[in-house]
Amino acid sequence: MSHLTVLLLLPVLCGIISTSTAASSASRKCEDSLATPLPYSSFTSSSVFARAYGAGYAKLNRKQGAGGWSPLDTNRNQWLQVDLGSRKQVVAIVTQGRYSSSDWTSKYRLLYSDTQKNWRPYLQDGNIWTFEGNVNSEGVVRHELQHTILARYIRFIPVEWSREGRIGVRLDLYGCSYWADVISFDGHGVISYRFRSKKVKIMKDVISLKFRTTARDGVLLHGEGQQGDYISLELRRARLQIFYSIRNLMTLLSTVYGSIQGHTSVTSGSLLDDDHWHSVVIMRYRRNVNFTLDHHTQQFRTNGEFDHLDLDYEISFGGLPVSVKPSSGGRENFVGCMEGITYNGDNITNLVRRKKVDTSSFRNLTFSCAESSSVSVFFNSTSFLRLPGQTYSDTLAVSLSFRTWNPNGLLMYTTLADSWVELGLTEGKVTFLMRHDTKKLRIDISSGSGLNDGLWHSVHLTALEYYAMLTVDGDEASTVRTTIPIYIQTGGTYYFGGYFLNTNTGSVQRSFQGCMQMIHVDDHPADLRAVEQGLIGSFENVSLDMCAIIDRCVPNPCEHSGRCSQTWDTFSCNCNGTGYTGATCHTPMYQQSCEEYKHQGKSSGSYWIDPDGSGPIAPFRVSCDMTGEIGCERDGRVSPEPCLFVLPVCVQVLLVTSSAEYCEQYVAYACRMSRLLNTPDGSPFTWWVGRANERHSYWGGSGPGIQKCSCGIEHNCTDHKYYCNCDADLREDAGLLVYKDHLPVSQVVVGDTGRAGSEAKLTVGALRCQGDRNYWNAASFSSPASYLHFPSFREETSTDISFYFKTSSTHGVFLENLGTTDFLHIELRGSVVFFSFDVGSERVELSVRSPVPLNDDQWHRVEAEKNIKEAVLQLNGQYREVRHSPPQGHTKLEYYSDLYIGASSGQRGFLGCMRALKINGVTIDLEERAKVAAGVNPGCQGHCNSYGMHCRNGGTCVEQYNGYSCDCSLTAYDGPFCTDDVGGYFETGTLVRYDFPPEAGAVALREVKSLSSVGVPSEANLTQEQLVFSFSTSSAPSILVYISSRTQDYLAVVLRHNGTLQIRYSLGGLTEPYTIDVDHRNMANGQPHSVNITRNLREIRLQLDHYPVSTYTLPEASDTQLNLVKSIFLGKVFETGQIDPILIERYNTPGFVGCLSRVQFNSVAPLKAALRSGLASPISTHGILVPSNCGASPLTISPMASASDPWYLEAAGAVFPFNEDKTSEDGVDRNSAIIGGIISMVIFTVLCIMVFVIRHMFRHKGSYHTNEAKGAESADCADAAIIVNDPAFTETIDESKKEWFI
Repeated sequence: MSHLTVLLLLPVLCGIISTSTAASSASRKCEDSLATPLPYSSFTSSSVFARAYGAGYAKLNRKQGAGGWSPLDTNRNQWLQVDLGSRKQVVAIVTQGRYSSSDWTSKYRLLYSDTQKNWRPYLQDGNIWTFEGNVNSEGVVRHELQHTILARYIRFIPVEWSREGRIGVRLDLYGCSYWADVISFDGHGVISYRFRSKKVKIMKDVISLKFRTTARDGVLLHGEGQQGDYISLELRRARLQIFYSIRNLMTLLSTVYGSIQGHTSVTSGSLLDDDHWHSVVIMRYRRNVNFTLDHHTQQFRTNGEFDHLDLDYEISFGGLPVSVKPSSGGRENFVGCMEGITYNGDNITNLVRRKKVDTSSFRNLTFSCAESSSVSVFFNSTSFLRLPGQTYSDTLAVSLSFRTWNPNGLLMYTTLADSWVELGLTEGKVTFLMRHDTKKLRIDISSGSGLNDGLWHSVHLTALEYYAMLTVDGDEASTVRTTIPIYIQTGGTYYFGGYFLNTNTGSVQRSFQGCMQMIHVDDHPADLRAVEQGLIGSFENVSLDMCAIIDRCVPNPCEHSGRCSQTWDTFSCNCNGTGYTGATCHTPMYQQSCEEYKHQGKSSGSYWIDPDGSGPIAPFRVSCDMTGEIGCERDGRVSPEPCLFVLPVCVQVLLVTSSAEYCEQYVAYACRMSRLLNTPDGSPFTWWVGRANERHSYWGGSGPGIQKCSCGIEHNCTDHKYYCNCDADLREDAGLLVYKDHLPVSQVVVGDTGRAGSEAKLTVGALRCQGDRNYWNAASFSSPASYLHFPSFREETSTDISFYFKTSSTHGVFLENLGTTDFLHIELRGSVVFFSFDVGSERVELSVRSPVPLNDDQWHRVEAEKNIKEAVLQLNGQYREVRHSPPQGHTKLEYYSDLYIGASSGQRGFLGCMRALKINGVTIDLEERAKVAAGVNPGCQGHCNSYGMHCRNGGTCVEQYNGYSCDCSLTAYDGPFCTDDVGGYFETGTLVRYDFPPEAGAVALREVKSLSSVGVPSEANLTQEQLVFSFSTSSAPSILVYISSRTQDYLAVVLRHNGTLQIRYSLGGLTEPYTIDVDHRNMANGQPHSVNITRNLREIRLQLDHYPVSTYTLPEASDTQLNLVKSIFLGKVFETGQIDPILIERYNTPGFVGCLSRVQFNSVAPLKAALRSGLASPISTHGILVPSNCGASPLTISPMASASDPWYLEAAGAVFPFNEDKTSEDGVDRNSAIIGGIISMVIFTVLCIMVFVIRHMFRHKGSYHTNEAKGAESADCADAAIIVNDPAFTETIDESKKEWFI
């Protein structure tokens, strides 16, 4: 039998690239003492206080000499250097103060180098790391390095020291030996590693190497095959890029049409031209790749469809093979050094040394790495460098290279005989400014753009008697020239870096933060060694032989694809369009479910939700029906391939179904000669695949393990010999799939397609889910000693915690952990919430005070977040404190220690209820843990205290275990918050009659509740009443409402011939009814109008629409009781007995035509009772009554106008994260809208009748089936018992379905 596979592909959201930071730890074998065994001569220093304080005495636990090293001057320019003799792996450092003294170092930094030049600071967490040192002379403080240092020379830089004494230190370094083959690449030589066979199909790659270079571009490795596969590792603008192409079915089309399908590129790192060693590890298995650069790993999956990388002949290191250079596009070979090159277990550098690979392209193959001749100078905001030059020269010539992140800064300043010259950086451009104060002459030119990108840029300035030239990055073609109408005579002194005292000129002194090298004055290189030795020039706060530039945006600290920008000192994140906010784009802007919006009082509509909060899954748009259901709003698409269909469900659907209380998905199979499931024991012709990629052979209306359709469960199939209608080749099988662990439907396989005349139509509805279990996940703490214990939670560089609480206690610890290095604590003290945590050695505490008591047994929300930029504590969404975080200490710990909800450390724990606790977007299951904890109970009661105000228009809040609901039975409204209008359209002759029971039976009847839950008043004689309703009509006269009695008393509201309103009271005692005429306005104008009539004895208060209330008084002769109320008539009066003839003659014919809504007389809602038919109720309807709200908006006012509500998607200007068309203002004529609505309702009614007739004609034996839950004892078989006993099985047909014809 042939099979036709219909794939309903569920899109899977996964970032192409996810990042993680791998913290390297020292192996136990790499624990040798490195400094203590060294001779005295291996220690050098900037200075010594005296001979006995020499650097060689700075060994751990030694007492020789003065017992340690102390410099002559106690300032930040001092250093102690250790020569390890050869390159070593350093994994730890241990320090002491000077023996038996008041000298120690309390904070320090480390520099390291292979050559005593080009020093590199030790970095951690993206900062130049400052280690905590000693607090006395004898204590030993050890630090394990987060990243291993690989170097020969180590410099110890004191930053802070003893207040009672001087700088003093004894130290040791721990690690082990290191050796690797080094190969120098000159830009011509390429290592060609030939494969054993001409072609290889590689499923797994493991490639590792270290490189060092001053070039920003170059190819490190390259391999390719004739089928289009390739791998390439390249430096581009000092960043490392890896390129993969793994062949797929579209390779040929890609070649023809220029598509990049199957090609993958990933970028990592920056500033890699710093002449320091960088390590690279590439691990690929099939299409999964781990790409690690300097301890930072990016995980990604290559594009394409195959798992093998097909390469031909060879893979090359250091450049492109000669065979591919013609098509290389001018890519440069690598210039620099490599070591430790391995490829799938083969040590390439060792093979080169043994001459086992082809190195014929090298001009001079060397196994050493040459030192760079350039000396870098590092400037901070308080640095300057003064260099001498020629005096009285008629030529000014200065050149240098610089790198910085700051857009502004002074590069060079010098004075001439009667003017001054400034070379600077302004808004990322190099500017040349010459100013002659006497002649009032100013010359200003600029060149380049975006030069604050962190890369090296060269500047050459030449000024002669008649002109000046400014060249940037050696581009002669873009050299800027200008004339100089003054005589040049140099002054002989040049300042670099910008921070110097100068009071004689008008130069705007702005400090330069960055690095310079290759400084030339008068076309001669500056001798920075002589400057360091004090022989020439001077400097202040300058670091020579070091460029401590840091790229704070790599890896990107901005989460959720936020865009990072930086200056020298800090970075900032642009979160626009991400759906997140905060300093690092960590905080979600949107709620996690419709349930949260619902209990904020939001109305139904389109919203963005973020089910995992600050987690990696992006927000997405849903349609929230505030009864609790959501549905994804994405259109399906049909792929060009045969039988390939895409299901319109959200990519984040698994998160929604996991937290929902109930989910359903409608499926239908209409057939002709195409069977569905076969027999329960046979092999199914059709099956579907759900969320766990499992195959299911039950259909809508049935359940797991039951290979039947709905008709087979209910025994009403067209042919009783089958369990599905389509198995008899007839009709249709449809129903709801409700086991949410199986949903959504991702694939459907239709098998019976080979017979002649076979046809089928497959319909799969949208997934609809209801409720949010996470939102109501709660626990009650009944003892201050009670707590919930959780082992640990994942710690990131950003951590957020949020929860709701309510309590009658003034003090208590919400949560804490008891770690010694990762402290975190949230506590309530009176009206203040405190949030405290550790960052490095500092403890940070934030507090937010509430203007109202927090022990009011109302729900309050706490949101706390800490990231590498700031810490934020927020209470109830409006009171907050923000504190900038310390610059270092944000280590990405793998786990916190044990987490306690409540207090376990002897403090007073939290008393009350807590719910919806989330840490980094993950819900902590309080209810499950509370089941086994003493003094803690799952769940929480009392939600109405906080949320009861959402029940509007007289609705009553009803407590539920996991929330609350609004009882609208005594109101004229419906909906979850009693805000939905209930109304109907009356045609000519239509009337609604509500009959009150006789007084004797009123008490008994009060116990009877209809489906509409309409109450009955307990009194038959009324001295006060309230009548409220809304209406719209274009015809008059008519009776709107008539309340009759068993006497001649009545109350009537009518529209007169001119459209004005009249209220008629007849209570006895008067010869004529008392009338109130509202003559100022025609109310039969097609617009919705509201009427509110309230009477208390003789006082009558009337409010029309939003006009002020008018007060009227019944005459003294009038009675004050409306006796023996009998009936309420809407639209027309049809009553026996004596009736006011004026009503009948003037207003009752032809009857009211229009809309009535929200009709309520005291506690009776007659129109609602008529439209919500169910159990017996004293209501009758004559004529055609069509449900409608008459175009009237609810009387209640939403908490926030939708136009200004950022959560409401229809608000003008809502554009996240896709461009949406902004809604225009409502300019639609309401008359046209009403008429159009009436026509639409008539057409809809006709169509419904036709559908009903057709279905009735084909219905088997005309049987009617309801979807009401039936008990298991009434089921006809075991299968039916399983289904009907599950309350989740209900039949709610979704309006949005997708159909496929087969």
